[in-house]
Amino acid sequence: MRDWIASYLRAQQAAHAGIPVDSVLQLIELLREALHLDRQIFIFGNGGSAANAAHFATDLGKGASDRIQRPFRVVALTDNLSWLTALANDYSYEEIFVRPLRNFARPGDLAIGLSVSGNSPNCVRALEWARQNGLRTIALVGAKPCRMRDLAELVIAVPETHYGRVEDAHMTILHLACYAFIENPNWAT
Repeated sequence: MRDWIASYLRAQQAAHAGIPVDSVLQLIELLREALHLDRQIFIFGNGGSAANAAHFATDLGKGASDRIQRPFRVVALTDNLSWLTALANDYSYEEIFVRPLRNFARPGDLAIGLSVSGNSPNCVRALEWARQNGLRTIALVGAKPCRMRDLAELVIAVPETHYGRVEDAHMTILHLACYAFIENPNWAT
């Protein structure tokens, strides 16, 4: 077990070392632009990626907004369970992120999809809709070729296929995006 733990940690360090710094900088710049233009930021994903989406919305909406004393307009589309289940039941699971986007999103807003596989039908559908309706599209994915890579304006791909390691790296990317504002508040203005 000790060897397995050490091996896992080495692989996790490699995944983190492979995070594309320039792409993370682009994400931070898009968030800064959204802040200055009063754009809405929508983030979504399934399973662990849904948890990461909710965590990011909290960190950006509270932590970063408090620090820079200016609110980010951010929402995790994963956080309204009654709406999600109604949409899945009455339409299809593929529609659970598109339908809220249809209600709230406007051209120029940001749509951020999180998916290790990059092929989750509901995330793909949401990015398709976002792209067709003038939103800025961002995908955080794993190493494999996927549909979300084709749809997003900005792709941040972690060079790993292990779900846990990619989800951990995605959260690191999202923490970098939030802490860019928390630890550099004057840069944000």
